[in-house]
Amino acid sequence: MRIFFLASVLLTAACSHKGPPAPPPPPEVAVMTLQPQPVTLVTELPARTAAFRVAEVRPQVNGVILKRLFTEGSQVKAGQQLYQIDPAPFQASYESARASLERAQATATASRLLAQRYKPLSEARAVSQQEYDNAVGSQDQAAADVASANAAMRTARINLAYTKVIAPISGRTGRSSVTEGALVSANQAAALVVIQQLDPIYVDAAQASTVFLRLQRALADGQLKKAGEAQAEAKLILEDNSPYAQAGALQFAEVTVDSGTGSVTLRSVFPNPQNILLPGMFVRERLEEGVKEKALLVPQRAVGHNARGEATVTVLAADSKAATRIITTDRAVGDQWLVSDGLAAGERVIVVGIQSVRPGSVVNAHEASPDELSGPPAASQPQK
Repeated sequence: MRIFFLASVLLTAACSHKGPPAPPPPPEVAVMTLQPQPVTLVTELPARTAAFRVAEVRPQVNGVILKRLFTEGSQVKAGQQLYQIDPAPFQASYESARASLERAQATATASRLLAQRYKPLSEARAVSQQEYDNAVGSQDQAAADVASANAAMRTARINLAYTKVIAPISGRTGRSSVTEGALVSANQAAALVVIQQLDPIYVDAAQASTVFLRLQRALADGQLKKAGEAQAEAKLILEDNSPYAQAGALQFAEVTVDSGTGSVTLRSVFPNPQNILLPGMFVRERLEEGVKEKALLVPQRAVGHNARGEATVTVLAADSKAATRIITTDRAVGDQWLVSDGLAAGERVIVVGIQSVRPGSVVNAHEASPDELSGPPAASQPQK
């Protein structure tokens, strides 16, 4: 009985003195081993289209619209008649001015003949010098009256021609603001119709001046494919993500930096023979800057930011310990970042499991699968 009691006491004492708990196993992470690879560098700029030329058609004489001679939304050619303003009062003014010219010309002829007759008579003292001087003065005044009447007739002819409202440029018409019977006035504020030339068409991209400088250097170095003097070849992606068939030219001339925002508007010109591009459309402009032969790409989901806003990744050293690394990214290439500084070929970057890793901790790592390499960007990296 005493032996049984001692055994129970010893067993109870052994159970009441347990050892320290076992440490948790190292976290499981997926890593990507960086390998240099050739990458085609593409700059993509959000942009909007704008008409190549815009003409607001206004009347240049007062009158009543008799006819509209075009279909709204149709293509018109430069010099094509768009409207007919009532020409009757202007026709009458023109005929009156022409009659005044003919009368002035007849008076000038009579004055010239009188001066010619008086000249020999004045030399023979058959008429007084005063009479001859009056005849010469009448001749000069009649010539001036002819010039004045001629100018008045030309003005009347111009006003008569203005009753035909002509298209100043070729392009597509918008909606007409007037119909037959409307009273219009010369140089009125409201346009009768707006004509926009859509072939070619402008594509404007507002970008930071740093992007403009980088593209300008790339053009000078021959990295951008040239489309002319101080122009680079550009391509478009439409709003439905379909490619635009025609290539255009990005122009680098006459660029002004906005002092308030520090941005510039990069203007490109694209052919638009089928009028697929319309003013105001949102498009994406793509510029190929050549191929970087030994580029290092890191999945966007592996890149976070520290408290200072610097891009960071978590790398795995040879002893399987994690460390935070500050990197410099150049641009996005698909769902990856092109790294320009901070990483080297052969290093292992943690892609999955970053949130459970602290700098200096040991982890169990395996090579990431293709599914693990894609995904949303990582959150802020842990700091120490």
